Amino acid sequence: MLKKYLVVFLISMIPLIELRGAIPVGLSPLLGGAIPVISLYIICILGNMLPVPFIYLFARKVLVWGSDKKIIGKFFKWCLEKGEKGGKKLQEKAGKTGLFFALLIFVGIPLPGTGAWTGTLAASILDMDFKTSTLAVMLGVILAGIIMGLASAGIFGAVGAIFAA
Repeated sequence: MLKKYLVVFLISMIPLIELRGAIPVGLSPLLGGAIPVISLYIICILGNMLPVPFIYLFARKVLVWGSDKKIIGKFFKWCLEKGEKGGKKLQEKAGKTGLFFALLIFVGIPLPGTGAWTGTLAASILDMDFKTSTLAVMLGVILAGIIMGLASAGIFGAVGAIFAA
C-alpha cells in the first residue's frame, strides 16, 4: 500500500506530468488496485505542491545562471523563455489585479505545460508575491485534480453522450 502512495506522490512531482498524470494512475488498476479517492487527492496535491517553493525561490536564478553554459544553455534558455512567455501572456490577459485568477486558471486547466511548475516559474518571473502565487497555484492544482478525477471516472464522456443523443 505504501508503495502505491509513494509512486503517485513521485509522479505528482514530475514536471509536465504532475498531478494530472498521477490521478489517473492512482485511480487505475495499474498499481494493483485503485487508491481511495480522498487519500489519492491529498497525496497528489502534496506531491505536486512540494517543489513549488523551491521553484519560486531558486528556479529563475538557476536558469539565468545556466543559460550561458555550453551543455545546458539551450535547455535553460528555453525554460526561461517559456516562463517569460507564459508570464507575459497571463499579465496581458489579466492585468495586475486579475493575475491571481489567471494564474489559478492557467495551472488548473490540465494541458501539457500549464501546471504548477510552469505557473510557479511564471509567477517568479513576474515577481508575484510568494504567498499569493502559492495560493493561486495550489487552488489551480486542486482544480486540475478535480478535472482529472472527473475525466478519469468518465464523467465528461457520459455528459457528452447525454447531450449528443
